[in-house]
Amino acid sequence: MIDIHCHILPGIDDGSSSLEESLAMADIAVADGIRTIVATPHIKGEVHLPQFLQQQVMKLNEVLIKRNYPLQILVGADVSAILPPEEIARYTINGSNYFLLEFPHSHLPHQASQMVFNMCMAGLRPIITHPERNPSIIREPELLFSLVDSGCLVQITAGSLTGNFGADSRDCAGYLLRMGQVHFLASDAHSATHRRPVLSEGVSAASAIIGDQAAQKLVTSNPAAVLSGRSLNG
Repeated sequence: MIDIHCHILPGIDDGSSSLEESLAMADIAVADGIRTIVATPHIKGEVHLPQFLQQQVMKLNEVLIKRNYPLQILVGADVSAILPPEEIARYTINGSNYFLLEFPHSHLPHQASQMVFNMCMAGLRPIITHPERNPSIIREPELLFSLVDSGCLVQITAGSLTGNFGADSRDCAGYLLRMGQVHFLASDAHSATHRRPVLSEGVSAASAIIGDQAAQKLVTSNPAAVLSGRSLNG
């Protein structure tokens, strides 16, 4: 499996606090069947330079290789919607035109459609992260549908499907799946103890809603297309 949203880099944001914790997260991921993780630190007002993130990914990969982990880390970012497209372009997933787009946790900005339009016009492909946890979308899921129609893709959190973020997020995630509005399932893991890098439980929950084949695509062929910069349909 491929996890396109994980805060595994040590000491960068509110994710892993140390190399030891990053390795503990890697242990959990490998045991769960994850073989590729996109490291996605938060990129907000004060940003880390892309070169710095690449160096940190390289360092973590070197440790994993040295310790014979069957796991590869790739560079990405969890990018705030407030950043302009020219800045976002520096923080795509594995050098593709895809990137993780994070809206405020409290609401969906009224200018979200214009933001997305500007990003797409710049040749970028936004992947909206955890919309099922956004109060605006929980109340009115159709707000997300229009963004998908505008060119966005959608990633929900595996833990949402198993109720880790409450009943409202669980129900919203299930509804988005049934309506065909979900393209990726990711862990959004932040530690080895709380919000862990586990996908299998979410895949099982998704399978009960959309079937095994469609659920597996959310953690295999769809994210693989992103990593290689291909269309999800080709």
